[in-house]
Amino acid sequence: MTHHKPTATDGRDKATRTTSDLKRAAVSGWLGTAMEFMDFQLYSLAAAIVFNEIFFPEVSPAIGLIAAMGTYGVGYVARLVGAVYFGRMGDRIGRKKVLFITIALMGASTTLIGVLPTYAQIGIAAPALLVLLRLVQGFGAGAEIAGATTMLAEYAPVKRRGVIASLVSLGTNTGTLAATGLWAFLLLVLSEDQLLSWGWRLPFLLSFFLMILAVWIRRNLKESPVFENRADVDDDGVALSRDELVAAAKDDSDPQDKGVLSAALHQRKGKAFFIALGLRFGQAGNSGLIQTFLVGFLATTLLLDRSIATNALLISSAVGFATVPLVGLISDRVGRRPVYMVLTVVSGILAFPLMHLIAQGSTLGVTISMILLHNLAVLGLFSLESVTMAELFGARTRFTQLALAKEIGGILATAIGPLLAATLTAATGSWWPIAAMLVAYSSITLISAIVSPEVQGRDLVRLEDAA
Repeated sequence: MTHHKPTATDGRDKATRTTSDLKRAAVSGWLGTAMEFMDFQLYSLAAAIVFNEIFFPEVSPAIGLIAAMGTYGVGYVARLVGAVYFGRMGDRIGRKKVLFITIALMGASTTLIGVLPTYAQIGIAAPALLVLLRLVQGFGAGAEIAGATTMLAEYAPVKRRGVIASLVSLGTNTGTLAATGLWAFLLLVLSEDQLLSWGWRLPFLLSFFLMILAVWIRRNLKESPVFENRADVDDDGVALSRDELVAAAKDDSDPQDKGVLSAALHQRKGKAFFIALGLRFGQAGNSGLIQTFLVGFLATTLLLDRSIATNALLISSAVGFATVPLVGLISDRVGRRPVYMVLTVVSGILAFPLMHLIAQGSTLGVTISMILLHNLAVLGLFSLESVTMAELFGARTRFTQLALAKEIGGILATAIGPLLAATLTAATGSWWPIAAMLVAYSSITLISAIVSPEVQGRDLVRLEDAA
């Protein structure tokens, strides 16, 4: 295999992309991430609202909620496996091929959840099949958002990278809005019996049409210009293996490439990854508490109408369409670290008073509090995360490290968080453990932002990490 780095003089500047290519990449990233978060929000809301009765009917409501949250959590284990498998594939053969596979896996598994038999029909096999589909869904999703983030950040002009990469975060917001809107509509128009007998299936079945659209768009998407212009990618568009990288680093025929490849080969890994993991922790943990656990907590513990929490998230997701690009735009102007610090400090300060207001049970108080918490502690942080993590990592292992940081953070925070919150609130009979967890998650991200280098505007073609 011959190593060759394309240049502007060899007649094929592979890094050139048009405005149309950028738009297609933006739509692809937005739509794929919207589908991922729609799928997962459909599942998480179903787990909080109906799955305890459909798949775990023979236990108490509190234990049923914990069991339903458990099925929600197992998907994050599969996401980690998918992050490793597809992340390495994305760094080796390119971003586009992996993104095509992941979105097909997610869409198919989500659609099949909508045709599952219930516990009343086939007994224990029903929750077993639910867990199996959740695992397949997680396997595909494990690299979806990392791939979309990588692709869009590598396409974006450097001075607008934050606001353009935030479209991935808008995808999460779109998916959350669509899923929450569907559930809010079903709760409004269907009776309890209709919802439990057949209504819960509709959101999962409707996701099939979104999958078809996303797959069609990705068929026409060009590869990332950064991947194609990397110093370690050969004429066939495949990244060098480690052995090939060692050989290329020793090659005297191209001193410039030799130095670049040697630096990537000998860089000590780890610091950038742990910074990214900490940045991810706050957003992921806060998301699991606010978008998943609170919905069930309000219904089963505070005994509020189920529509109150879903309507609050619906309104908050709409507000997020302004919050997300605004945060990305500000980070392009002042840097990533200052915005991270402001958002995490404010989130920590507001956690206890807003959770106290939620516990009072008034519709207005719940709505205002959830909007503020969701936009500051989840959507705002995710807008920053989309670009900052891509800039932290070098091009050679960006996809893999980004996917692993996201999914390990997801397992440690999002998957375990709702289970821990359910256990602590059941044991204490109070809301304060939720507030304490919000403060803890935000504090971890604050510390990570403090120790992180400023990565705004970093050259993404560089093979080595920023730290």
